Amino acid sequence: MVRTPLTPQERRRGERLGELLRQARGGRSMVEIAASAGISAETLRKIETGRAPTPAFFTVAALAGALGLSMDEILTGCVQEPDAVPLAG
Repeated sequence: MVRTPLTPQERRRGERLGELLRQARGGRSMVEIAASAGISAETLRKIETGRAPTPAFFTVAALAGALGLSMDEILTGCVQEPDAVPLAG
């Protein structure tokens, strides 16, 4: 199975997710948050650095819970480009 390359927008969305998670983590360790979310610290590291820009929904939901974020906060912080203009439709 060949994986379709990510678009530049998907890469930027992954970078925004990583930044949002790093900010929410604050002074807490990666190990602490990863354990609380039930994932490895390496997985969290990859997500935070943008090397895993499309994590599974349940991984994101677990991290949101561990960090005290709502899924709405994740969505708002990651999906839209900061300077995007909404499409008419």
